[in-house]
Amino acid sequence: MAGRPIGGFGMRMFVDLESVYLHRDPVDFRKSIDGLSLLVDQAMGLSVFDAALFVFCNKRRDKLKILYWDSSGFCLWYKRLEKEKFKWPRKDDRDVITLTEEQFHWLLRGFDLRQLQPHKSLKYCSDF
Repeated sequence: MAGRPIGGFGMRMFVDLESVYLHRDPVDFRKSIDGLSLLVDQAMGLSVFDAALFVFCNKRRDKLKILYWDSSGFCLWYKRLEKEKFKWPRKDDRDVITLTEEQFHWLLRGFDLRQLQPHKSLKYCSDF
């Protein structure tokens, strides 16, 4: 399954991610696995059993919770920033925001995702 955590300081916590979904609006952080699972199902319209990470932020934007299913049970990962805030895409029109693995790691490192835009992909065909 994608999204398996790995340990160690300075290492990426999640590798080989298939899907990362952000719940745009702030979440009451008293919610744990059951409450967040209901949000995934009812508010986000996704299956909590998919090979995906579901990311939630609190109102102050200094905490993240990441929920995922690892084929034998639920995992809940929690991060609290001591001085900074996450650059959470609150002004997005979508209720559920899909991120690439790279964007997810940028978010965890504190980058503003709206300002990090790669070059547009070009698709050409030859007339040969």
